[in-house]
Amino acid sequence: MAAPRLIFILPGRLETRTGGYEYDRRMLAGLRDRGWSVAVEELDDSFPDPTSAAVDHAARVLAAIPDAATVLVDGLAFGAMPAEVEREASRLRMVALVHLPLAEEVGLDRGAADRLKAGERRALAAAKLVVVTGRATVPALAQYGVGRDRIAVVEPGVDRVPLARGSKGPSAHLLCVATLNPGKGHEILIRALAMVPRRNWRLTCAGSLDRHPATVERVRATLREDGLEDRVSLVGELDPAALAACYDSADLFVLATLHETYGMAVAEALARGLPVVSTETGAIPELVEEQRARSGVRLQPDQPAGLLVPPGDADALADALSLVLGDARVRERLAEGARRVRDRLPTWNDAVSQMAAALERVATDG
Repeated sequence: MAAPRLIFILPGRLETRTGGYEYDRRMLAGLRDRGWSVAVEELDDSFPDPTSAAVDHAARVLAAIPDAATVLVDGLAFGAMPAEVEREASRLRMVALVHLPLAEEVGLDRGAADRLKAGERRALAAAKLVVVTGRATVPALAQYGVGRDRIAVVEPGVDRVPLARGSKGPSAHLLCVATLNPGKGHEILIRALAMVPRRNWRLTCAGSLDRHPATVERVRATLREDGLEDRVSLVGELDPAALAACYDSADLFVLATLHETYGMAVAEALARGLPVVSTETGAIPELVEEQRARSGVRLQPDQPAGLLVPPGDADALADALSLVLGDARVRERLAEGARRVRDRLPTWNDAVSQMAAALERVATDG
């Protein structure tokens, strides 16, 4: 029997260090491990706001794909080239991989959001299947005319990794893993930390400093204004080994994100048994609390894996951080909750199995 074949199209370099590209890499590697023949086509990195040359190149890539091929396109590109998708949809089995609808990116003005939403609606209408990386996206796609019967939910997984050993120092090591952009809430986090009475902490922010320079400058200015430059390190993108070392030395994971589809970094922290202080968005509430109910085991109410606050609420975040940093017993209870959750988190092998099943249905019956 011939190996299943797939064309995987994405904007920019597959090696890009963001959660979305990590998801793409894991799916690619996992499908190949299962015997799939997967060809990768990298488009220009100007998507989702492509140049004319980038759109022309994408059109040529699609036109060169043989009839009836199964084509998985990352949503950063898929929704930004509706005419090209529509042109090829009658002969290709087009699958959109939507991490987050383009119009829901934090910081867009109304005109840009409306333009992106209209284009993505057209493109998604031509998809045989839409794969989403979080259940929170399913109701949002109703606005794009995508019914539940055309959606497959394939959430990220985690690796089975050792428990974090922690800092073992006088100050708690806080870790935030996120690209510095308007949606990840770094300024909110810093303002909240400035309100914490005790200064028994240090924060490492791991994530790209190049993708949104204006956000980086605002974050640096906030650090100067609040006198926290000596306590907060913006270390930029880290390779896998360096990032793993940061997780291992952390005592608490913090993320003030304003909007998530899932919350991969939170899941990765829980996989290491790290307690979490974050926001109520995407799958983060489920990861931190409701994951237990899924397994049929309920922990006591005073043993969650973390504390969550509404997105954008610096005061509530400051209260949560003050509680965790001010009482070692609270941190230990949260860490115990995280250790209980970690073994129930889905693995990347589970996620790839779900992706393979979804793509096989498309390849079999379209």
